[in-house]
Amino acid sequence: MTYIDSNAFDTFDHLYRINLINSCSGYKSANLIGTKCSNGIENVAVFSSVTHIGSNPAMLGFFCRPTTVTRNTYNNIKTTGLYTINHIHESILEDAHHTSAKYDSHISEFDKTRLISEYKKEFKAPFVKNAPLQLAMKFVEEYHIKANDTILVIGKIVGIHVDNELLKDDGFIDLAKANIAAINGLDGYAVPKSTTRLEYQRPK
Repeated sequence: MTYIDSNAFDTFDHLYRINLINSCSGYKSANLIGTKCSNGIENVAVFSSVTHIGSNPAMLGFFCRPTTVTRNTYNNIKTTGLYTINHIHESILEDAHHTSAKYDSHISEFDKTRLISEYKKEFKAPFVKNAPLQLAMKFVEEYHIKANDTILVIGKIVGIHVDNELLKDDGFIDLAKANIAAINGLDGYAVPKSTTRLEYQRPK
């Protein structure tokens, strides 16, 4: 087994260090966050940092990189207070990944990919059409992480659109049935298969 001391991190090539540290945390969720600016221009971008915050109230968080450069997703959320989280499935991997390219704010990633926006239940932010799980989100609050100048954005789930065959009687959403992807590092995608569900555990 290879051992890498933290003192060596600063000696690595920039890309090597990014790949190493981004992949060592394990598989992460693969999501497209959809927003719209006040001028009506749609934006969609891939994120691998969406995480569960709490079930009651139902909240999710995601991390934004430092805003020393323009962050269209973050700016749109702060302006409108609304966004969507759409799970990436196997058939859209390449287009979803391309949304990581840094386009100017007046250019919509929907126009540069085969991804299609759609609107549901009069919600003002765009969903990604055919995503098997789509979440309507409302901005709640943010936390500045001083250690690396990133931002944790927390939102409330105000609506869930889920394909019928994924939703189980006990509320469990079986992502594997829709070939929903996970991200390893920055650019490694996997499509997990669900093999086991274990019962809620209590002390013996």
